[in-house]
Amino acid sequence: MKEEEVNRCQIQEWYPKFKPVSIKTQLHELPESFIQYLLDDSGPFLLPVSISNDDALPNRIHNPDEEEDYQVIEGSEDESEQPSPPPSFPELELKIKESIESLGGAVFPKMNWSAPKDSAWISTTGSLRCTSFSEIALLLRSSDSLIHDLCHAYDSCSDKSSSRPPSFFLALRKWYTSLSPEMEFRCFVRGQNLVGISQREVTTFYPVLLEKKNILEMLILQFFEDNIRPKFESENYTFDVYVTKDKRIKVLDFNPWGAFTLPLLFNWEELEQNSRKDGNDVDFRIVESQCGVRPGLKTAVPYDYLDTAPGSGWDQFLRNADEELQQQIRSSEAGA
Repeated sequence: MKEEEVNRCQIQEWYPKFKPVSIKTQLHELPESFIQYLLDDSGPFLLPVSISNDDALPNRIHNPDEEEDYQVIEGSEDESEQPSPPPSFPELELKIKESIESLGGAVFPKMNWSAPKDSAWISTTGSLRCTSFSEIALLLRSSDSLIHDLCHAYDSCSDKSSSRPPSFFLALRKWYTSLSPEMEFRCFVRGQNLVGISQREVTTFYPVLLEKKNILEMLILQFFEDNIRPKFESENYTFDVYVTKDKRIKVLDFNPWGAFTLPLLFNWEELEQNSRKDGNDVDFRIVESQCGVRPGLKTAVPYDYLDTAPGSGWDQFLRNADEELQQQIRSSEAGA
């Protein structure tokens, strides 16, 4: 993989070309001071001071007794160790506020390559939906996956010359409440040929996909031939699409082939083999039964909920589900 291939997948690079067939997005170049704020882990977790007095956690409970423990008494020996005041980014906040309003009042944030999906659990909605600069800052500051964008984007490049791009961008994408997760797909391109399509949200079985699989494959393949292949310069890459109710296709994202990109219902060896096959058949994979779901690939919850070891979140969840099932069975037997 080359640096130029990774760079083409940055949203500020591909979105202008594919704007007519993508979702509404506003791009903002981020000041270096904000990048350093995201990277700084030397002190306490501080959200920026909002000039609009927006609160990313409006429902939190303030306990005055606990807050007294962190107050420094004037004239005490610890006075010199008082933490620095929270940062503030008034110009950036104003620009973001204008963009949010122009996009209908709610957005989801994304940086050059990645969205902070791993920190969605910390928001008040449990999703990436944001209505203010403070909510965006909370998600970005809490995300571990964005460290990839900030420090490790070129780690898999054979011609790596830098650890980061020269500039970072924040993409604010219009939030659509009506989107159906089962209609999002990841497409795999090798040698400029579409060799695989995978259901994107693989943690759930959607029976409707069994009925629509053939028509979906035809729609996506035609979209690739008409819109993606003529404009995207790389030989090998992946792209994500969404199929609307009226059968239109919207491109959502591009990612490099291999490296940090998830192959979802494939593995990379299978996709390499598909690229060497004769013919134009596309391997289209969906979760075809409840047994085929892959809960470990869900990235929008804390890691503990992905760990199935004894005592983990998933272990406890499965135990509770099993107990509830056994109770239902006993109830039905008693009623019989």
